[in-house]
Amino acid sequence: MNVSHASVHPVEDLPTTDGGLGIGGGNNNNNEFVSAVMGLCIMATTSDFPSVTAFCYLVAATGLQSVWSISQAIIDIYALLVRRSLQNYHVVCLFAIGDGITSTLTFAAACASAGITVLIDNDLNSCAHNHCLQFETATAMAFISWFTTLPSFLLNFWSLASR
Repeated sequence: MNVSHASVHPVEDLPTTDGGLGIGGGNNNNNEFVSAVMGLCIMATTSDFPSVTAFCYLVAATGLQSVWSISQAIIDIYALLVRRSLQNYHVVCLFAIGDGITSTLTFAAACASAGITVLIDNDLNSCAHNHCLQFETATAMAFISWFTTLPSFLLNFWSLASR
């Protein structure tokens, strides 16, 4: 019987040429930042968002998401400029924890705001008296911000777990 057997050959780990950025870096921070800032600005331009706690929470969560995303982008740019690696255990741990906290807060705020917008639009039928379109758009931007933060968290967490 002629059976082939799989063989494993060791492969040398080549250094990266992009400055060794961590998994959490890159263009994803731009998407997080843009969608969080857009949602924050849309919600802040409405005059009656402070009257609903869920909308205040959304503004606070997207504000925190914006600050976190821009700080990660600044760290990534700095690492590129000085050609430093962000594969340090402590840096990856910090990125994983920060992404986990901000993505959880943003998701919770988006869910709470979505519940209120459904209540206003479908149950109370009072969209004519409120800024429903702005509320729905800000909520959608918060979900997009969460959706772009989640892969960064999962990949950083996986990187920590696989060490």
